[in-house]
Amino acid sequence: MDARSSTEEKPVQRSKSFSFKTPNEVCAACEKTVYPMERLAANNQIFHSRCFCCLQCNTKLSLGNYTALQGKFYCKAHYQQLFKSKGNYDEGFGRKQYKERWANKDSETITKSP
Repeated sequence: MDARSSTEEKPVQRSKSFSFKTPNEVCAACEKTVYPMERLAANNQIFHSRCFCCLQCNTKLSLGNYTALQGKFYCKAHYQQLFKSKGNYDEGFGRKQYKERWANKDSETITKSP
């Protein structure tokens, strides 16, 4: 009886390296939990397969038909269309042009020189 009571007091220790818990991954678009069956990884970001859409037309994207520019995802058709509309990646995608940034840097270097 003493041997049985001593084993009941000691809990069974399990290996800490084996665990059923998986890290909670969050969708970059909707910020909800992504489960393994609906997980899609693109550009080091995790998405639900239903949340991975083109920024312009909201068409559902797959790993074979998307393009990315600075963390924004487009279908190939809209990516080409936006580039062709202005002839560069900056104006077509709504960002400041590099030549404006260069002009600002040039004026700063001129004012700093003695």
